[in-house]
Amino acid sequence: MRDPGATHRRITLTVQTTPPYDVHVEPGVLARVGEAVSAPNVALISDENVAPHYAERVVRSLAGAGARVTFCPVAAGEASKSLTQFGALLSELARKGFTRHDAVLALGGGVVSDLAGFVAASYMRGLAFAALPTSLLAMVDAAVGGKTGINLPEGKNLVGAFWQPRAVLIDPTVLRTLPEREFRAGAVELFKHGLLADPWLLEAVTRPEFRRDGPAAFLTETVARSVAVKAAIVARDEREGGVRAHLNLGHTLAHALEAATQHRLSHGDAVAYGLLFAALLSAARGYADETERVARFVAWVAPAPLPELSLDDLLPFIARDKKHLSRARGEAQQRWVLLERVTSPVIAGDVTERELRAAWTALQARLAGLEEVSR
Repeated sequence: MRDPGATHRRITLTVQTTPPYDVHVEPGVLARVGEAVSAPNVALISDENVAPHYAERVVRSLAGAGARVTFCPVAAGEASKSLTQFGALLSELARKGFTRHDAVLALGGGVVSDLAGFVAASYMRGLAFAALPTSLLAMVDAAVGGKTGINLPEGKNLVGAFWQPRAVLIDPTVLRTLPEREFRAGAVELFKHGLLADPWLLEAVTRPEFRRDGPAAFLTETVARSVAVKAAIVARDEREGGVRAHLNLGHTLAHALEAATQHRLSHGDAVAYGLLFAALLSAARGYADETERVARFVAWVAPAPLPELSLDDLLPFIARDKKHLSRARGEAQQRWVLLERVTSPVIAGDVTERELRAAWTALQARLAGLEEVSR
């Protein structure tokens, strides 16, 4: 991590992929997009919630650098990560005569980052791509690491590609325009990174400065440290053949919850439930018991109520998850990311349906009293 200022107001991290790229975390950095993106034509993909706030300054910066900008708006929400929207964007690039010398920019949250990245990966077998994340979730997760994709009715992120960005530009001050619910939901991925590798982040989310309009220097450092966790893991395992699977902590259940509810349950809320479920599974296996810490955090997040679902409703989606393993000894088994202790994740390849049912029952009991759990 390169930090040119003692106040942590501008931090640059290099993600050591092939090729490497920089993540710039700096208040006001969106006004300098034209310095980081060099292409004759740029497709700016953003959603109807974000564009009114930030698209103009991004277009102005790109135009000042000599780029011609095609603005490609999409509807806000998970429904835009669809084959239909993906095809429409590809057709728009073709109609505008985009070539391999051009670029795609994502301005928005995780949905826009995933969708725009997959468009960039697919059109003419690959255009330059840059991410300008505007939600906390996208800043610390979706915009970094090169995972792009869209959903199918059968499950989340079942179609996609690994396509690393050329640059990621993060302005923490844009979090001020984020709804409080979205800020807290995005904090779930930051908290996950704390569990995986950096306990400082677990303490940071309890501080009064940790709010969407918090001090720019503190938010810059917090976001940068969370990005650093993911960047270090991605550098070791760019295409998820090994340790990158640790980033799926809480996600196996979360993706099933999202799919089973047709994405009425947001990603952040689903992962909050998934982290608590993983903590319960971990404790039941005799690992360190982090359920109280996770439960307090989930209470602060205050996720939307868990729909009335049974584990049987979720098992078909869990079976289609990319982390699914085959049956063994006559009983379905899953590969789950668990915690031996904070900073020591482990991949358990022998989790049985019996264990899942016990953890699901324990989760229901925890949630019944969640409103009594204070941060």
